Amino acid sequence: MSSPVSTPSSPLPPALLRSRVLSWLTVALLVYLLLVGVGAIGDGFKDLTGGNARELFAFATNPLVALMVGMLATALTQSSSTVTSIIVGMVAGGLPLTIAIPMVMGANIGTSLTSTLVSLGHVRNGPEFRRAFAAGTVHDSFNILAVFLLLPIELLFRPLERLALASATFLRGDASLSMADANFMKALLGPAGSALSSTVAWLPGLWAGIALIVLGTGFILFSVMALGKVLRVLMEGRAKEMLHTAIGRGPIAGMACGGLVTIAVQSSSTTTALIVPLAGSGVIKLAQVYPFTIGANIGTTITALMAATAISGPTAVVAMQIALVHLYFNLLGILLIFGLPVLRNIPPRVADWLAVLAERNKLYVLSYILGVFFVAPALVLGSTRLLFPGVI
Repeated sequence: MSSPVSTPSSPLPPALLRSRVLSWLTVALLVYLLLVGVGAIGDGFKDLTGGNARELFAFATNPLVALMVGMLATALTQSSSTVTSIIVGMVAGGLPLTIAIPMVMGANIGTSLTSTLVSLGHVRNGPEFRRAFAAGTVHDSFNILAVFLLLPIELLFRPLERLALASATFLRGDASLSMADANFMKALLGPAGSALSSTVAWLPGLWAGIALIVLGTGFILFSVMALGKVLRVLMEGRAKEMLHTAIGRGPIAGMACGGLVTIAVQSSSTTTALIVPLAGSGVIKLAQVYPFTIGANIGTTITALMAATAISGPTAVVAMQIALVHLYFNLLGILLIFGLPVLRNIPPRVADWLAVLAERNKLYVLSYILGVFFVAPALVLGSTRLLFPGVI
């Protein structure tokens, strides 16, 4: 007697159905908490600075310092989603775009540390570690090259800022085709925002604003980490199927797969954890890892875009603008680097070279991780403080 075969039309067992429904309700609650946290940060910065964050962030008027702040913050939190969501809230509170844009670019570099750390799981096997380390650092190499090429262009001509402003004005502004009237976030988040403000209203002076920022940051940290865990359980099996189906169909399919998997699990760290071990074991090659990981750069921007919907009022456009800058930066980086043959092979070649050094001597690994992601940003911040003591 053959065992029953489950078909797509077969109803789920009641216990499994209840578990799925509860999990998706949890996802909705966590997304709500994420948006509440972003709104709280924006309100906190407004209280703290009187609507003018320029003085508070005077230390980061140097774009290089802003870049390092974003990079170091993301390397420490291991979540670009968290950092970019916080930046959205800060922009809503008055943080200038000239500071926020390099910070977002720095977050792109900082998040690539995850793939390098994942590769350390293969450190005991030389050839396997070489493949895994190359797969991990190709993400680093691409993101660093993208910043190296696009940050100077942005500082000189502001193409990302201008394009994002046009798009954000359409989405959240006063244009005749504006979608702002369809935004229900203000009504949805208003009660929670008022409740948080009430809980800190008793604090004297600037402390109420500081407390709101701390609470908002805590909400974002908790919701992003918990959201990743819940979605990983719900989606990881499907993500793996998507990966194995699409990874061999060429670079465009690989990028799309990387982006969709990252959106599905709300974590580029999970995407990296799926791909680097496969590369280390030899199942897939670096040429397949490369487009997949840069596709994850696109997927990870969805969190900041969701966060921007939490902002209402006069700063709604600029909050959406910085979220769109993050998206457009990654899209333009792919078009420029992967689209031009002269640049396309630079990241994998650099990754291969780093992997050879790493296999030869593990001290190179330690020097690379500490040097790029921690020592270099700290030195830039420290030297700026020494050279310009009145600025930072």
